[in-house]
Amino acid sequence: MPGRTAAERGREVRQKLLAAAAELIPELGWNAVTTRVLAERAGVAAGLVHYHFPSLQALLGESAVGVMRRVMSTAGPALDSAETVEAGMDMILGILDGYTGNDSTSLVFIEAYLAATRDENLRGELTALVADFRRDLARWLGERGRDRPEETASVLAAAIDGVLLHRALNPELTSAAVAPVLCKLFTPAESDGSDGSRKAGSR
Repeated sequence: MPGRTAAERGREVRQKLLAAAAELIPELGWNAVTTRVLAERAGVAAGLVHYHFPSLQALLGESAVGVMRRVMSTAGPALDSAETVEAGMDMILGILDGYTGNDSTSLVFIEAYLAATRDENLRGELTALVADFRRDLARWLGERGRDRPEETASVLAAAIDGVLLHRALNPELTSAAVAPVLCKLFTPAESDGSDGSRKAGSR
């Protein structure tokens, strides 16, 4: 398009490269994405990869984190619209039902987690991303009167991650199957009503 500035053209090239990386990471696997293949998919010269990004790994990391952030950003509005913890769990797990574990977005999550074990910078970015999610979850739990919201949020976030990662191996991990189990985390143990001890015969 005539009249575009150099900065606008640069932003367009960056977005093409990031979009191409988001396609190639699940298609080929993180370590199989090369500068040449990435540039060909984006339709740009190979030299532009290192012109716009410090390294190929930095490009892949930025692309993957962007995909993950977009997915995780849907959780906050869903939770805030839920009046009860149970309704919130239904909403979050319902969102996860859109991912099979073998789809491109799920594979980006899996590949990014694996790559983060070898890439300190990526590990730091994912740590911050997950911490933001846990903080929002803890706030939401606290606002609904749940005890130990920070600890509960940590366990719950890990459980949600596990559902996403395991769904490729066990398609039966749907929201309908998982929600009742996770909701038990928020259900107080039954007591006999006098000294707070559990009812006889309960486990």
